[in-house]
Amino acid sequence: MLVDFFFKLREYQLKTSLSELMDLLRALQKGVVFADIEAFYYLARLCLVKDESQYDKFDKAFADYFEGVQQIDLFGKDIPDEWLRKEIERHFSEEEKAKIKALGGLDELMKTLKERLAEQEKRHQGGNKWIGTGGTSPFGANGYNPEGVRIGQDKNRNFSAAKVWDKREFKDLAGNVELGTRNIKIALRKLRKFARSGTSEELDMPHTIEGTAKNAGLLDIQMMPVRRNAIKVLMFFDVGGSMDAHIKECEELFSAAHTEFKHLEYFYFHNCVYEGVWKDNKRRGKETMSVFDVIHKYGADYKVIFVGDATMGPYEITYPGGSVEHWNEEPGALWMQRILQHFKHGIWLNPQPQEYWNYYASIGIMQDIMEQRMYPLTIDGLGEAIKALHKK
Repeated sequence: MLVDFFFKLREYQLKTSLSELMDLLRALQKGVVFADIEAFYYLARLCLVKDESQYDKFDKAFADYFEGVQQIDLFGKDIPDEWLRKEIERHFSEEEKAKIKALGGLDELMKTLKERLAEQEKRHQGGNKWIGTGGTSPFGANGYNPEGVRIGQDKNRNFSAAKVWDKREFKDLAGNVELGTRNIKIALRKLRKFARSGTSEELDMPHTIEGTAKNAGLLDIQMMPVRRNAIKVLMFFDVGGSMDAHIKECEELFSAAHTEFKHLEYFYFHNCVYEGVWKDNKRRGKETMSVFDVIHKYGADYKVIFVGDATMGPYEITYPGGSVEHWNEEPGALWMQRILQHFKHGIWLNPQPQEYWNYYASIGIMQDIMEQRMYPLTIDGLGEAIKALHKK
């Protein structure tokens, strides 16, 4: 049972195992779901997918295997939201409805939909052919057809759709897209290293049972420190100038990191790190912290993450006085090297699309300083960056 489904998941490169398939089968045997494809979808995903970044692949495999049921994203192509925006509410008389013909079966419906997707280039409303709204086409929302594919519509209206197509909820977890806060949290969890420290606040059940048994049944409560993420992270964010275009990504990264790590410290710099960094951009001219003080204050066990597009004049990295904001007695490259010599675990996250990196000499220089540990701010990039933090 479901062996073919399991192989379909593997065909879509999902990292699932036979033990997880057995978990699903046991759940079905216990009657957790019955005769409900949507409930089965969620149960199967819960049992078979352990990494949320794999949800998109699961959706595609599920839709492929269970062809003929209500499914998610049949052809892997996104339909622009504009095509499905509701602007009118059209009401059809019974006479009008009687004149509208069905295409003649599910196979013909899906074949025609595939053709429309290949041909259509813009929004349509009130028509009878294209994917759109308020019309009599078999494809779209808020219209009428006796046998169509409902796309992008909230809830049933005529209860006549032969198939429902809704956008995959987790399609943004594809590895080459920019990250949102939730997606960053998923990726950062790979950097976790749990340890128990501090005061004893959590019940130690195994030792409590053991102690009670040894105590002839008299309750012997044992406590232990709470298990926390022991990883220490130090982040340096580039602000201003060309980084203004990446404010949203950096805010999301900071928000996610702040949630995931108990031991998180952060500082700001502009373009390249020099002798001073700061915590408050409004008071950056008055309250800077010496990089030497940062090195002396934070231990070498901190993992360092630089976040910036590294887009600047090469002289800003390699020459004294290269900074565009002040006179730096020593080049930024020297200050970067001092940081990396103290903190052995360091990487650079670059929000600039990787295909543009070769156009900037400064990015190549910074990559050399980082010993090629510069990664794009995407799920795949962050995954590789975390692997590098574990290695070095």
